Amino acid sequence: MTAATGAAQTAHPERPGRSDGVCSEFTVFTKIKPGEADALREDLAALSDAADDERVHAAVRQIGTLHDARHVIFDNDNRFMFASVFDGSWDTYIDDFAQTVVGARFDKVFSHSEGFPGVTDPGVKDWFVAHQAPAGVFVSAYPDLTVQQIYKDQRVDDAFQDVLDTPEFRAALDNPANAELVATPAFQKLLAEASA
Repeated sequence: MTAATGAAQTAHPERPGRSDGVCSEFTVFTKIKPGEADALREDLAALSDAADDERVHAAVRQIGTLHDARHVIFDNDNRFMFASVFDGSWDTYIDDFAQTVVGARFDKVFSHSEGFPGVTDPGVKDWFVAHQAPAGVFVSAYPDLTVQQIYKDQRVDDAFQDVLDTPEFRAALDNPANAELVATPAFQKLLAEASA
């Protein structure tokens, strides 16, 4: 595990933020424009409602590197925090979001922050870096799994669970011709994990 306290550690030293295995954290703190906290709150509510929007989920899947994200208004409606966990390069992460439907939603949310230039502005990365604060400690529950590996693991598990539920699989387990394979520690571990 690479998470630590002290000087910021990152897989991408050109940008602030900590990494743990393949996962990196990104946390931005901004000042909300005077009088715009309620408008920001409304835009966040719309963004939250849009979380069920198939286009947003499709964009997040297309990007394929976002583990999680959260938005918080705090300090008596004066400040805003965006935090996320992602795989890969910081620059690619920012570029990917700017090119999807998520970018337009981010533009709307961050438009309530002082000085935000827009996600397609050439200076947006500098703006994010100026407002980014690396975590003191960052730990991932699954530091060796990228989002793409998690998606694949989910697909394999779904397919395997479908096989387990068939009478043909039960018949194969009960077939004496397969007894040697079924008795192997690897196969027994597979069955134990499937039933856990």
